[in-house]
Amino acid sequence: MNELFEQQNDQKKSPPPLAERLRPKSIEQFFGQEHIIGNFGSLRKLIENKEIASVIFWGPPGSGKTTLARLISQYYEADFIRISAVESGVKDIRAVIEKAKINQKHGKPTVLFIDEIHRFDKNQQDALLHAVETGLITLIGATTENPSFEVNSALLSRCNVYHLKELDDDALEKILDRAIYEDEILKQYDFKFADKKLLLKVAGGDARNLLNILELIVKSNKSSKTIIVDKQNIELVISKKIPKYDKNGENHYDTISAFIKSLRGSDPDAAIFWLAKMLDAGEDPKFIARRMVVFASEDIGNADPFALTLAISVFEAVNLIGLPECRINLAQGATYLASAPKSNASYIAINKALQSIKSGVNTSVPLHLRNAPTKLMKQEGYSLNYKYPHDFENHFVEENYFPDTDAFQVFYYPTEQGREKLIKERLEKLWKKRYNK
Repeated sequence: MNELFEQQNDQKKSPPPLAERLRPKSIEQFFGQEHIIGNFGSLRKLIENKEIASVIFWGPPGSGKTTLARLISQYYEADFIRISAVESGVKDIRAVIEKAKINQKHGKPTVLFIDEIHRFDKNQQDALLHAVETGLITLIGATTENPSFEVNSALLSRCNVYHLKELDDDALEKILDRAIYEDEILKQYDFKFADKKLLLKVAGGDARNLLNILELIVKSNKSSKTIIVDKQNIELVISKKIPKYDKNGENHYDTISAFIKSLRGSDPDAAIFWLAKMLDAGEDPKFIARRMVVFASEDIGNADPFALTLAISVFEAVNLIGLPECRINLAQGATYLASAPKSNASYIAINKALQSIKSGVNTSVPLHLRNAPTKLMKQEGYSLNYKYPHDFENHFVEENYFPDTDAFQVFYYPTEQGREKLIKERLEKLWKKRYNK
């Protein structure tokens, strides 16, 4: 009677989520992260040879950190223990260590997987040191944050760090195909993809997100044997309107154009608006940051030389931090660049100089400007009569630095702009027009 009751209860239980059901059980079923787990990846060789040491997986959500940890324990034939740094403390770590000692006596290794290891404080991380150092425990930490800043140096030095990347469309599509053709529940349906690219884009490089969206679409249409995956069904399950935006299409270029023109037009509000649209649509933040670096030299230049330094810093911050936090770095950069004084003098200068070179002008270096590292070169007149500017008043001397006097041209016309006055006048006019009601 009890057995029948348990069977009935088991039948009533809901199946695990699709993302859990589809979790790879072998390296061959793992897609993405080719740089570490591909045929020539360093981590793959270690796993197959069962020589894995303590590691930290650093990467965005849904990139495969937990899956790799489980694969390691499977190949390693270890006791796999998973804890979350959010819910666990030193007491839990000590309990794991005691269990690892028991496992060791029976010749079984212990793999401890700590999710969100960056949330452990110093004392919690220190509690792991001896067990990791002696090999009692093989530690696998997972973090979305840069471990250089979030994991203490003592523990970090005992671990190999692998940087996982956001999954590309090719990896996501392979995961999608595996779901609809191999999952026992999903393969009962006939899938029609009206917009597969949109589904991959909305997933945002996150395998778990992709499978969750797909599962929700199936659940919302499970009365039909044919599942249509289109924009309407995708919007229905993610509960938001998808902007008209294609990262590889015309709207992609139109939007980045509107963003750059807003920066050039010194309108920080419009620049932030277009920035928000791109981020909401899943644009690569590094693409935006790269364009801002170009803009800083092309449209601001020496009117505010710091603009380039700031733009490069924004790019580095975006590369270091990633979404969602790096939106703040991008916003700071966009508002600064939009508010900065503008000059395209350097941009015009290099274009004019290149045109001059291509027109076939004389480009030979005159003797007095040539380098003379040897006695023979000096005898040939190299560097003869060169005037060293620092030997003259104000460190300046009239000299011809062109191939010859006839080749002299003016390429660079610097613009004089009073930064504070100019920006104040621009913004006052803009705000007066916008808010004068």
